[in-house]
Amino acid sequence: MSGALPAVLIVDDDADARALLESFARAEGFAPLLAADGVEALRMFAVRHPDIILLDAVMPEMDGFETCRRIKAIDGAEHVPVIFMTGLTETEHVVQGLSAGGVDYVTKPLVLDELAARVRVHLGNAKAARSAMTLLDTVGARLLTADATGAIGWATPEARRLTGGLDGETSASLAAVLARLAAKAESEEPFEAGALRLTVTLLGAGGPGEFLFKLSPSIEGMENGLLRDAFGVTPREADVLLWTARGKSNKDMSEILNISARTVNKHLEQIFIKIGVENRASATAAATRVLLRER
Repeated sequence: MSGALPAVLIVDDDADARALLESFARAEGFAPLLAADGVEALRMFAVRHPDIILLDAVMPEMDGFETCRRIKAIDGAEHVPVIFMTGLTETEHVVQGLSAGGVDYVTKPLVLDELAARVRVHLGNAKAARSAMTLLDTVGARLLTADATGAIGWATPEARRLTGGLDGETSASLAAVLARLAAKAESEEPFEAGALRLTVTLLGAGGPGEFLFKLSPSIEGMENGLLRDAFGVTPREADVLLWTARGKSNKDMSEILNISARTVNKHLEQIFIKIGVENRASATAAATRVLLRER
């Protein structure tokens, strides 16, 4: 959160409503930020990201629904909760607010005790979400969310790094892969674009209308080099270590690598020394850790 107090952006074209909500925010221990319309709200959001937004649905020129959509398009706004304030109680207006990116709505005239409770619940949820996202960013996870059309929403920095430089055509191809996985509930699909080779894995639902995906850079054909760099083994020793990690016996490796079983055993002896292990199981575990780290 920004500063000592949670910042609440209050957006309402009615001056009396803004004054009421400003007093409410201060009484509840929040720092109020006031905007009289959607344009001013966007300008204020660019200067200081609030922790939560109270947004009037019906305003002249730019209504609250469009304001919310534009705010949610800003980097860093994905997990800022928006509560709509509206006299519109028809189902289509509620759906419109939630579809625009809102998490809740309250009807006017406002019941301030109810509003306070809702604000605190959504602030708590947002804090928990930010903590989880920070952890994922720290460990370098390559995760992103997308809707049913494949349009990417939130992504960790590592996922942004992998996808940020894609041109329009390649981005559309990736979106098609995401949409196919979401529609068929399939687990994974390869994706290639120039030098970029990925495995896209559907992890499950990420929220209403969202799906959570993992991007895994493909290391096919690179395994030997990764093992050589990690353990300082020779190219042939890396071959033996890789096939050992894949569960092959000395006899199998002899046939695959076209060397004698005795030579395979000698390579294994050197591999054990260089890795600092005593047996095949430990060597397999060490090699697997290296290969999984690259995924």
